[in-house]
Amino acid sequence: MLKAGIVGLPNVGKSTLFNAVTRTRKAQAANYPFCTIDPNVGVVTVPDSRLAVLQKIARTNVVIPAAIEFVDIAGLVQGASAGEGLGNKFLSHIREVDAIVQVVRCFEDPDIHHVTGTVDPVRDIETITTELVLADLEGINKRLEKVSKDAKRGDKVALAEQGVLQKLQPHLDAGKPALTLELTPEERAISKLFWLMTDKPTIFACNVKESDLVQADSNPFVQKVREYVKQHLACEAVVISAQIESDLVDLSEEEAKQFLAELGVTESGVGALIRATYHLLGLRTYFTAGEKEVRAWTIHAGDTAPKAAGVIHSDFERGFIKAETVAYTDLVNCGSVAAARDKGLYRMEGKEYVVKDGDVLLFKFNV
Repeated sequence: MLKAGIVGLPNVGKSTLFNAVTRTRKAQAANYPFCTIDPNVGVVTVPDSRLAVLQKIARTNVVIPAAIEFVDIAGLVQGASAGEGLGNKFLSHIREVDAIVQVVRCFEDPDIHHVTGTVDPVRDIETITTELVLADLEGINKRLEKVSKDAKRGDKVALAEQGVLQKLQPHLDAGKPALTLELTPEERAISKLFWLMTDKPTIFACNVKESDLVQADSNPFVQKVREYVKQHLACEAVVISAQIESDLVDLSEEEAKQFLAELGVTESGVGALIRATYHLLGLRTYFTAGEKEVRAWTIHAGDTAPKAAGVIHSDFERGFIKAETVAYTDLVNCGSVAAARDKGLYRMEGKEYVVKDGDVLLFKFNV
């Protein structure tokens, strides 16, 4: 299962957000730096309104959503790349995740201490970016020194690595994350071998106060974050209210809906964040639907039908024959499997078929 690491400066709401997305209180959330030391890990279900619709069509009581892992990582401070604070531990934990959710504080509150004394989300983003870039640059310099010896001997693999490293070095030295460097698909594949932290897919979570959520788009902090990350980091930003979602943990589904309605919103933004992170990881969903269960299965964008079948069981991939396929929208518009078949919207796809997000599949295999 792929992991998304929740990072940020101390006291920006990381642990509160972790508790919100995992619907638990595993992470200690307190008003002092380094409240989190060892990372908390939680499996998070991906909100998907399509499941409830398929459940009605399939007439089943069992629904199993897709899931990803979230990791709550200790707060970073300036100088982390040189070991300040919990820097070394923080950086090692980031290297182990597949994507980064950076929580940015977008609210004023004199009762909640900010590690720098003032609230400035762009400065906070730059602080973390700088530390990650410095750590990556150190790793690149060491690898370049090692690879250069083999490259001098004409080793083709070493020469290819050296070429990419020589592009990354000045880019990082200019303070820019590896993710923003233009590389060919072949060069990007090589860069993945270096496990650079600034090469990981990243999304920014603008954490606002409960009272600011309805008008979040006009929040000057949120506006600055969105503009900055789009222009400088080629990333997107979503708005969340970690505190609101944390308050919902102990409420029933109906109570939660009523609570949010009273605030004038349909969700705190955490659901949208989970979905955005899921797609950020390059993940897509296909469904199986029958009387036994409706289930969301996770695949990577671009996976073929046999690969998708293998997610259910390796025998399905090994003995793959065909995939009986219907698009989610077609099935819903018809209202039933029988009607979709009558209209010829079910089709048989072979080994080369690239599964699309929302496909409803039934595999034919022989082992």
